[in-house]
Amino acid sequence: MGFWKDKVILLTGASSGIGEALAYAMAKRGAIIGLLARREELLVPIKEKIEQNGGIARFFICDVTDKEKVFDAANSLRDEFGQVDLMIANAGIGGNNKETRTLKPEAVKKVIDINLIGAVNSVSAVLPDMLKRKSGQLVAISSLAGFRGLPKSAAYSASKAGMTAFFESVRLDVQQKGIAVTIIQPGFIKTPLTSGRTNKMPFLMELDDAVPLFLKAIEKKKKFAAFPWQLANFVCLGRIFPAWLYDRIAGRAKFRE
Repeated sequence: MGFWKDKVILLTGASSGIGEALAYAMAKRGAIIGLLARREELLVPIKEKIEQNGGIARFFICDVTDKEKVFDAANSLRDEFGQVDLMIANAGIGGNNKETRTLKPEAVKKVIDINLIGAVNSVSAVLPDMLKRKSGQLVAISSLAGFRGLPKSAAYSASKAGMTAFFESVRLDVQQKGIAVTIIQPGFIKTPLTSGRTNKMPFLMELDDAVPLFLKAIEKKKKFAAFPWQLANFVCLGRIFPAWLYDRIAGRAKFRE
């Protein structure tokens, strides 16, 4: 509770799935939540539920690819509460559609713009003030899919690999200046992003089981956190597989279908 009490948090992708669950969990622990997402009809009831339970929340209707609106949201939180202590870059899409799978440039660009450039915009909106205060934490909700390329996942894997590398580079630049950077790489979690698939996803986690792992990684300011451990260990091992072996194993994967 002490870590979260009165901490001002800017949370992107807050309207459903991991973002919504994190918003409730952090607010319950005393954090002030800035909810950022595109769909007002989903954000309003989340804000109301947080406040009904004694928490504090504000919401901002914003596409993370719109740099000005992301900056406006961060400025609004700072104007009201003095600072943004923690930014969680969670907004993302899977690109699990025909246009993205067939590598239509505009469809691939959309995935990368939201998943990667949206995270860049979010970091840029809060980092300068954090550096002035020599205090703050940046959190990336990346993915195990960013370790190596996966079938039917070119855009998504690229966006998450880019996100992981971006936040790691930022960490190297700011870790001696009072800023913590945490990169969280989950596997498959039951959310709207993974719904509708007919094939089994390995080590699929319930959202309620995953949320404590997200919170623990943030609280401990871990540099990296990957889960579930079974899938994380396998994926990490896959990084050192020679290409012929990796292609033989990963090429059979059907979990994006």
